[in-house]
Amino acid sequence: MDDVEELDRLISEQRNVRSVELDKLDIEDILRLINDEDKKVAYAVEKEIPNIAKAVEACLRSLKDRGRVFYVGAGTSGRLAVIDRAELLSTFNIDPRRVMAILAGGLKAVYGPSEAAEDREENGAKAIAKRRVSKVDTVIGISASGRTPYVIGALKEAKSRGATTVAITVNPDAKISKHADIVICTVVGPEVIAGSTRMKAGTAQKIVLTMLSTTVMVKLGMVYSNLMVSLKPISFKLRERAKRIVMVEASVNYEEASRVLEDTNYDVKASIIMLKTGIRYELAKKSLEEANGNLEKALTVAAGLKNKFKNAG
Repeated sequence: MDDVEELDRLISEQRNVRSVELDKLDIEDILRLINDEDKKVAYAVEKEIPNIAKAVEACLRSLKDRGRVFYVGAGTSGRLAVIDRAELLSTFNIDPRRVMAILAGGLKAVYGPSEAAEDREENGAKAIAKRRVSKVDTVIGISASGRTPYVIGALKEAKSRGATTVAITVNPDAKISKHADIVICTVVGPEVIAGSTRMKAGTAQKIVLTMLSTTVMVKLGMVYSNLMVSLKPISFKLRERAKRIVMVEASVNYEEASRVLEDTNYDVKASIIMLKTGIRYELAKKSLEEANGNLEKALTVAAGLKNKFKNAG
């Protein structure tokens, strides 16, 4: 089967019968048509929740077993991977060596076209080999078409090294699926502009990546209740958010939250423990270490330490 025949078979490359006169529509009608098509994305993602859950479990196994999670993609898919990984750093303060994004063409491909970089399987395989991927790692290949050589090569190499492999695509029976232990296929249908997978396909990929990574972070203890207690306070906005989190959870005013956060170098979890239990910073840190960073468990440990030292005194 030649490339033209193969493309004809892909749902993401077919013409959308609803948009064949797209160029003749008024501005608002174009926007409504795009919006109507976008509404289909959430339902397509919903059908894949069981498979997204399997991917979450795979990532958790890797991150709890001193392994790593890799996103691999090209073009729009790769850029979305870079965005998702970047946001994990400030939102959850995850070690940047634990979750990584591999984009065909490297960083220059983030800012402009570099699609030619995706055309060779061996380049994807080399990227995986360079990072010494092993059986404790999880590699997530992202390709709307499901036929991107770079991503296929990466998944093949990762699988040969014993890593858990995940494919994210919008086309059933996609080539990358053959090299994945877990397949997430959000069938969103033909694009408003035929083959422009930056549209519904890209939206579906963004939703899947956000759901997947957020759930992983929650289950790693990076979230307490629904509060962003692991955030990295690298900006004024995030420092103010940290104060609000401490105020809400520890039931203190702005001034008290600010004082304790400044004393702990904006360690939100330790600040909450100190304010809720009355222990000093060193014991709060010890509690977090014993609880592997889980704030709920650390509060229980902290209460025990407080009683221990109170009785000893």
